[in-house]
Amino acid sequence: MYHVKTRFKTETNSDKVLQSFPPGLIVVNPLLSAIGSKLEAISVPVQLEMPDGTRVGAADPRVRFVAHDKGALAHLATGEVGVLGQDYVEGRVDIQGNMHDVMRAAAEMLPGSPVDAARGGWLTELVRRVVSVWRHSVERDAKQIEFHYDLSDDFYALWLDPRRVYSCAYYRTPEMTLAQAQEAKLDHICRKLRLHEGERFLDVGAGWGGLLLWAAENYGVDATGITLSRNQHAYVNRLIQEKGLQGRVRMELLDYRKLDETTPFDKISSVGMFEHVGRAQLPDYFAKLRRLLRPGGLVMNHGITAGGVHNAELGNGMGEFIEKYIFPGGELTHVSHVQEAMALGGLEATDVENLRPHYARTLWAWSDQLEARLDEAAKLLSGESGARSLRAYRLYLAGCAMAFEHGWIALHQIVGQHLATGRSDELDLPADLAYPWRRDYMYTPKA
Repeated sequence: MYHVKTRFKTETNSDKVLQSFPPGLIVVNPLLSAIGSKLEAISVPVQLEMPDGTRVGAADPRVRFVAHDKGALAHLATGEVGVLGQDYVEGRVDIQGNMHDVMRAAAEMLPGSPVDAARGGWLTELVRRVVSVWRHSVERDAKQIEFHYDLSDDFYALWLDPRRVYSCAYYRTPEMTLAQAQEAKLDHICRKLRLHEGERFLDVGAGWGGLLLWAAENYGVDATGITLSRNQHAYVNRLIQEKGLQGRVRMELLDYRKLDETTPFDKISSVGMFEHVGRAQLPDYFAKLRRLLRPGGLVMNHGITAGGVHNAELGNGMGEFIEKYIFPGGELTHVSHVQEAMALGGLEATDVENLRPHYARTLWAWSDQLEARLDEAAKLLSGESGARSLRAYRLYLAGCAMAFEHGWIALHQIVGQHLATGRSDELDLPADLAYPWRRDYMYTPKA
């Protein structure tokens, strides 16, 4: 049975002292009883301290919840971990313990799969589509990107790799470091796209320029990147100048909808971008990429996908947490819907790869690095607003790692090209078709 401790005043009205009641105590309070039963069932030793000092759970905990507001108790009792996360960000509850233990406990607190919890009926789907159309305009998308990516370059630098690659790494071998795995991912994308010297390459949503610069320096392409983040735009243009790549590499502050279609690109990448586009806009997004791509060229879409076919976010308050504190306007889409949207946009999927466990390991690497540098992060994100952002990112990174491990979300790379035109020589490696219809080229070392 769980233990309960409470604070009370002694007969001499001295300071409150802690008294421990023996195991087997029957708690009359139904909320306290429900919380106690939930904590008892968790494999990680967990303790809750109530606002009045009452303690429930393990005597020697590895995870502690310290509630400052009674409202948080109901969220704990019902397993609404996303809402409990909001309580933590807003200071209504403190969470103490190693993030790996915290997430293990959180997963066991859930009343069921957050994928199933987010599923709605036809009316819910209709409302989601209407909202998806409304929330994604050029102006709204710019504000939403700035909200996330312009938080603080120095903050991201604390826990990202030296190239500041803010997307799923590729652990080609299990012992790779984060930095090695990110370089392996950059090269994995370049190989899949079959980049060659002199080709025109477009990176949509180029971030801090990791892929853009890797492709230019290692494959000799003429590279163009776009972003809506002013911080990223300034940072990458500084790197271009420092590396002497001006004239061959450019980074533009531009919405993808405004890209000039006059001269098509040979190869296009979209990494961690389409999650911000909106589910309702995906066919138009892929149609835009098709118009930007020369016939016979290749495009790769690399992005987070939903674990469930029918949910655009995770349930139990997890989707609302990410929407409010991390990625406003972000939407999840199942890989089957992504392929459908690509087809509607005039693209044929030629290769699909799921990198789900690679992203789980990437996120844990980010989380561990942030946890190791919390004092530095707190100085960079100053004030109450900064403190809320730091608390949000602590939960976001570890929580997403947990979600990928459980398969609630995934990461898919999809290579595509223009729709087939009836040619009979596609297997004969014609010079104008980039895709060879054989996968061994992706794993052949670069000459």
